Amino acid sequence: MKTPWHLWVIGVVTLLWNAVGAFDYVMTQTGNADYMAQFTPEQVAYFAGFPTWVNSSWAIAVWFAVAGSFLLLLRHRVAAPVLGLSLIAMIVTATHNFVMGDVQMQDVVGQGAIYFTIVLFAIALLLWVYSLKMRSNGVLR
Repeated sequence: MKTPWHLWVIGVVTLLWNAVGAFDYVMTQTGNADYMAQFTPEQVAYFAGFPTWVNSSWAIAVWFAVAGSFLLLLRHRVAAPVLGLSLIAMIVTATHNFVMGDVQMQDVVGQGAIYFTIVLFAIALLLWVYSLKMRSNGVLR
């Protein structure tokens, strides 16, 4: 089956989008001074205080999203489950950030964190659904 034009557009755009998330993850995890300078001391302490399981779920969310977009471009059928796992890891991370944490993200970062997280979820969910559709249509092999 010929690759539909929209797969290339969605694959490239989401790969770039997810690469930004990967950059944020790496800069935050390594404590890059220039990058972390954009945050208040309270925000830096908040991110540094994540338990290991939250950092792990965040890593899975980020790196599986990058891999899923790349696999989509390769037209590989495993893109759908990889993107699904990324979405699940996002849910786990957000549950900590907005519900379970001693300090919640919106209290440290502001209400914009809630809206941005909704956008992240919407993009991840739509990408996962799209990959499922492409797999069921036989575009992903």
